[in-house]
Amino acid sequence: MLDILTITFPIFAAIGLGYAAVKYRVFAQSEMRTLGKYVLNVALPALLFSAVGRRDLSEVLNFSYMTVFLFGGLATIALTYTILWVQGVGPARRGIGAMGASSPNSGYVGYPVMLLLFPDQAGVILALNFVIENFFIIPICLVLLELSRKEEHASVGRMLGNLFLSVIKRPMVLGLLGGFALMLSGIELPSGADRLLDMLAASASALALFVIGGSLVGLPMRGNTGLAAQIMVGKLILHPAMVFAAAMLVPLLGLPTLGADMQTAVILSAAMPMFGIYTVLAQEYGHEGVASIALLGATFGAFFTLSALLAIL
Repeated sequence: MLDILTITFPIFAAIGLGYAAVKYRVFAQSEMRTLGKYVLNVALPALLFSAVGRRDLSEVLNFSYMTVFLFGGLATIALTYTILWVQGVGPARRGIGAMGASSPNSGYVGYPVMLLLFPDQAGVILALNFVIENFFIIPICLVLLELSRKEEHASVGRMLGNLFLSVIKRPMVLGLLGGFALMLSGIELPSGADRLLDMLAASASALALFVIGGSLVGLPMRGNTGLAAQIMVGKLILHPAMVFAAAMLVPLLGLPTLGADMQTAVILSAAMPMFGIYTVLAQEYGHEGVASIALLGATFGAFFTLSALLAIL
């Protein structure tokens, strides 16, 4: 148990420190947003560029891992959406529920966890998760949400095109694509540039956790607590369960079985709380209250579920 706490305690202590820093006005919310922009637009893109650019293509394109993470996420979306539909929940809330249950926070929470567990592979794991989340899982959920609008909306083709363009413009995607370009070119960066990337990447982990904690202060806590609880359970229990099931089925597709470390990594990645802008996206559809309750509950509940998974895995 002590070994598990040495992994989970620093992660959630850093989140708690960020929460306390804003709660007791050591930092203002606006300052947290500035720090968050640095993590999102500088530190994590540098990390992805470095992690991908320094490796061979065979190390980065782990199709078994990506298939497991994709199928587990799709199954979670389908099950969550169906369960909420059977309960008579409206289409927008079904979309919010599916997104919350299937979209983990791989950058701000997942990467620091992987850095403690698998320091040599943490950057690659982040890159693999990032591809699946940003090109498949999140766009599918956004399409479900857009289709729930009562007013006229653009065609699905135009909607997907706009989503693709918005994804491609993100700094983390640009960092990832730049890393692939560097890898394929075979060019080695000067030692000074390498050290700069290392410095920027090293700043990502602790600062990301600190920002996540601070962002939880002041979330609107009015909403459907029953639905929020279901979303939280979907994120912390259903999603990793679906990914585990997908890992067991991968050999049936003719793909290599995941190694022990990567199987642990993909299950734990799915067990992370939902991504930080979940409440911002939910706000566009008038459901920021339920999203905030689910996010806060999942973030603190993950301490217990991740500890349990680490004990099992």
